[in-house]
Amino acid sequence: MKFLISDNKDTWVGMKLAGIDGIILHEREEVLDAVKNAIKQDEIGIIILTEKAADLIRDEVLMFKMKCKKPLIIEIPDRHGSSHAHDMILDYIGESIGMRDMR
Repeated sequence: MKFLISDNKDTWVGMKLAGIDGIILHEREEVLDAVKNAIKQDEIGIIILTEKAADLIRDEVLMFKMKCKKPLIIEIPDRHGSSHAHDMILDYIGESIGMRDMR
């Protein structure tokens, strides 16, 4: 089963129409508790986080991704697009030419 943790209603509605259950949260502690609870549930195989929700608990998301074999944790942009796209492109170019941080 897939589970969505979103920071906005539009993404939640779109995923609900696709048959994916989820919740809308805006506070750091709420998002962190929801992720922890979802990780404990054996039937959840994929946790989908919107980028803004993931940004609220960035360090914890990275830790969960490294330490937990299951569930898979993925981040998706909201309907306005990715807020990380520019950084990803700069990072990719920098790594390609041997520079780690281009900012």
